[in-house]
Amino acid sequence: MNVFMGKSVRRFLTVALGMLTAFSISAAAQAASAPSVIKIGTLYAGSGPFAVPSQGQYQGLKFWARTVNADGGVFVKAFDKKIPVKIIAYDDQSSTSTATTLYNQLITQDKVNLLVADFGSVLTSVAVPLAAEHHMLLIDPTGSGANFFTHKTPYLADVSIPSSTVWPIPLGMFLRDHKIDRVAIIYGSNDFDASQAQTLKSVLAKGGIDPVYFHAVPTSESNYNVMLHSIAARNPNAVIEFGYPNNDIAFLRALSNSGLHFDMVFTVFPGQLLGLLTKNVGAQALAYTYTYPTPPLVKYDHVNLGLNTAAFVKAFKSAEHTEPNFLDAAGYNTGLIMQRMLGTSHRFTQEAFDAALLRMSGKTTTVLGQFKMNDHGAQLGEAFPVAQIVPKNGKNTIEIVYPTHAATAKPIYPAPQN
Repeated sequence: MNVFMGKSVRRFLTVALGMLTAFSISAAAQAASAPSVIKIGTLYAGSGPFAVPSQGQYQGLKFWARTVNADGGVFVKAFDKKIPVKIIAYDDQSSTSTATTLYNQLITQDKVNLLVADFGSVLTSVAVPLAAEHHMLLIDPTGSGANFFTHKTPYLADVSIPSSTVWPIPLGMFLRDHKIDRVAIIYGSNDFDASQAQTLKSVLAKGGIDPVYFHAVPTSESNYNVMLHSIAARNPNAVIEFGYPNNDIAFLRALSNSGLHFDMVFTVFPGQLLGLLTKNVGAQALAYTYTYPTPPLVKYDHVNLGLNTAAFVKAFKSAEHTEPNFLDAAGYNTGLIMQRMLGTSHRFTQEAFDAALLRMSGKTTTVLGQFKMNDHGAQLGEAFPVAQIVPKNGKNTIEIVYPTHAATAKPIYPAPQN
């Protein structure tokens, strides 16, 4: 009996020692393979039509990086340790050809661990196929073009805003509910704007409304004078312009100088970049127009990742000495999502990162609201309401007017003439 027990003990100790040795070797190998920094590659536009929103997004990402590095870096579950982050960024000058070269450089030469797209669908479009070719997960802060999300993929993650296909659904319902049935739509001939125009047209059709004017313009369009008079000849109740910031600015300037008046005017970017639009077209030209309101104008008090709206605004203003806009918040949110992804991913691989994001989906709320992503990489989170820009106490404020349950004011319709 004693001999039998001795053999059993020896066998047990041999097995245990083998397991411990294997574990030690595995742990040592894992520690040895842990990078000294997490390299995050991204682009920004230092000039060109996308410069202002792009640099806002970049500022928000850098704000996040400084915050986490001050606390020792991000916790990486795959290595069971905190690792500092390092942002490697290049200026694409708002050029898709330059962006293509620089995205490729980040992947093949800098060998970044994480790849973050530049602002918007145009500058993101060239990164989507390139990332997939190199089996690299593209973290997409603001590229919401519908064509990106047509099939299941582990190499694309829209982390901040829903696909632009769904943006105008509340706008279309607002028009239908308020019996605004003569609608003119003008839009940029890019996926971001065209998908919004097509969705709005579809939503209106379900209410028996056919646009009286439906016209595409180049993304570079800067002269809307003739188009505005063509629109006026159709006698619309509402004029909807889907464009990027430079389009909105040119359109609103032309409208202000035209002497024309419409009962309702909608543009996209005042709700994201109110300061920029006010500076370039004037507060009076924006008064009583409509837009999509976005965080931090839309506030989230209860979050489970990062700072809530009030705390973010306070911290960003203290660090950057300027009021944050949506793009700043989007850049910060991008960092937060990557932080939680790294902190929950069991392996340090691109496919494991995507799996971690899908596990986070529907369980994560940040300064931009709920993070919810499908396996096509599309963001399904917070839909944008409809807001009106209303003069109050000598300056414009943004009031949510639809849907009713979220409204802070009733729409002023028809809009008074300035």
